Amino acid sequence: MTMTTTEADKILSDCFAPWVRALGLSVEALGEDRAILRLPWSTELAREGGGLSGQALMAAADTATVIAVSATRGAFVPMTTVQQSTSFQRAVADSDVLIQAVLTKLGRRMAFADITMTAERSGELAARASTVYALLG
Repeated sequence: MTMTTTEADKILSDCFAPWVRALGLSVEALGEDRAILRLPWSTELAREGGGLSGQALMAAADTATVIAVSATRGAFVPMTTVQQSTSFQRAVADSDVLIQAVLTKLGRRMAFADITMTAERSGELAARASTVYALLG
């Protein structure tokens, strides 16, 4: 059960803390087992030297997993992060980032995902993450 990007954007606006909403994430596409979000470039999210903050990328990966699970299940359900591991491969400067979360396993109580974060301008992989979620509802 996949939802529309409009429905997924509503989850972003209704179900996340204000500081997550301040990232400016938007849903680009949804699939049977995945979600692609856009993290727009902002100097407010950059660290010294002009690279995008790793904390912003990690929050975007975490959020993309929630949207992928919600889209696959057809609606938002309460869930919580159990584990997230992120490897940063290159800095992103002056480029939006596309975050693709792909569910590798979705059970009744647990979800597992692999996330890639790609600089849109260059097409280069910036970071990879894996997440594990406990589904509470």
